[in-house]
Amino acid sequence: MALTLWATLIFTVEMITQKFKKTRSLLEGKPSIVIRNGIIDFQELKKNRLDINQLQNLLRKKDVFSVREVAYAILESDGSVSVMKKSLYDSKQDINVIAKPVFLPTTVISDGEILYDNLEQAGYNEEWLFNELNKLGIANIKQVFYAEWLEGDSLFVNNYR
Repeated sequence: MALTLWATLIFTVEMITQKFKKTRSLLEGKPSIVIRNGIIDFQELKKNRLDINQLQNLLRKKDVFSVREVAYAILESDGSVSVMKKSLYDSKQDINVIAKPVFLPTTVISDGEILYDNLEQAGYNEEWLFNELNKLGIANIKQVFYAEWLEGDSLFVNNYR
């Protein structure tokens, strides 16, 4: 009985989050950028009830032993951390290559809806976004499943298929 109840609860939560986008952050949580441009965001750590020792532990699990190696670190909703290293410390980097700045991609459209906070944080507005979509031959925002912007690169768009 308990197993059936638990399975039904999980299934119901999944259906709700698939159907109603606004419930996702409440029921599943949302990722939080704890290191941005190499600088630890103490407010985000505090908001997520994470101290510096716990952050260092999570970074070490990703083979990062110094915070100075990190360009961006994102605390995921499952409690893990995703790390983007600075190009200088990226092991895939050739020794003779000059270090380039690293930028974090910004999601601007998710499930056919504009994420206005992210768009503003990227330094753009709705008009710019519509112009970029028009260049790609997309007339309606509802056609776009996912779109992200990366500094120094073009807008990446993935339509519903």
